[in-house]
Amino acid sequence: MPFHHSVKKFFILIASLALLSACSTIKPEPAVTVGVDPVLGTLVTTEWLSQHLDDPDLVVLDCSVHIEMDETGGFRTVNGRSIYDNGHIPSAGFADLVDELSDGDSPFQFSLLTPEQFSLAMGALGVGDNTRVVLYDGYSSAWAARVWWMLRWIGFDRVAILDGGLKAWTADGLPLSTEAVNRPAQKLTPVLRPQLVADRDEVFAAIDNGAVSLIDAMPASHFKGDMVLYDRTGHIPGASNIPASELVDESGRYRPVDELAALFGDEHGNRAITYCGGGISASSNAFIMTRLGFTDVAVYIASLQEWAADFNNPMETTTP
Repeated sequence: MPFHHSVKKFFILIASLALLSACSTIKPEPAVTVGVDPVLGTLVTTEWLSQHLDDPDLVVLDCSVHIEMDETGGFRTVNGRSIYDNGHIPSAGFADLVDELSDGDSPFQFSLLTPEQFSLAMGALGVGDNTRVVLYDGYSSAWAARVWWMLRWIGFDRVAILDGGLKAWTADGLPLSTEAVNRPAQKLTPVLRPQLVADRDEVFAAIDNGAVSLIDAMPASHFKGDMVLYDRTGHIPGASNIPASELVDESGRYRPVDELAALFGDEHGNRAITYCGGGISASSNAFIMTRLGFTDVAVYIASLQEWAADFNNPMETTTP
């Protein structure tokens, strides 16, 4: 199957997950990451954010990505500037994950910039070594989770996700703004954590390594082989399936900690690699695993866009 067909199916997958965006009361977060701001943590409520919008060191960023139909009847992703322009959280800037925070020269969607390029791009948005950051999007927080993961990849921990994102903010009757926000550029110094990103070779080696867990964030029907979204159906051998859509409830907020912990188990010290289609939903899984106390989690950024296109990479389906 040509690559552009699989890309369209990736867009369809993200659109489907957006419809599943889901309000639970978040329980106290475990202390899991050295460097995390003790007040900010890694997940904030709409109430907290509404009370701190005027904090001088707080940068709020809308990470929304828009999915639209193209002229052939397929889907494509474009930056969520139109969502932002129609109404965003007051004081929020716009983080362009499609065109400014990803490598446009790569054959795969949402490929990483170099650490230096990404640091400069985030610095241009006002994120510096001494700022705190809250990220959100207009769907199920997967886009925000991807930016959260990339910031951790370059060693920046003073960052949280708004639980429930824009949907929760508006559901709580909080105000929106249409005024564009451009903050003065800041210096953001990368201190790279390469172990937070996995490549094809590490994933291939993990298939026969019982000490490494592969976690597929795709819908169960794709994991089992009942539907095709990429060049091949099914999953990477040995992977377990924890769909990212199961992490949130009907309101778009993440489920309570005890429910999430039941999904991921308790082997917190083992190496785990999450993947999906393009490293977006997988970042949401990685975000939750980090909150639960897992200490060695990576995201396979290229995911099935790369893996399924190369027939040297094995895939399998689950028979009933």
